[in-house]
Amino acid sequence: MKEEYDFSGGERGKFYHEAAAFDLPIYLEPDVAAFLQKVAIKKGVEVETVVNDWLRKDMAFIETFIQERSLGPG
Repeated sequence: MKEEYDFSGGERGKFYHEAAAFDLPIYLEPDVAAFLQKVAIKKGVEVETVVNDWLRKDMAFIETFIQERSLGPG
């Protein structure tokens, strides 16, 4: 590695793309992955579809819980 690098000719934001999306790597324990794979095969869909469906349902449940809690007793 060099002691110093010259960035004087660099262009800020050259590779920045506002609409870029990043996939998050999710690592599952082997038993969880096997279970999800079985469910996906039974449904005829990809594992990602099963996981996203379940997470969306959990998100909706959590949002409902938060809303009800923020309203407090009637």
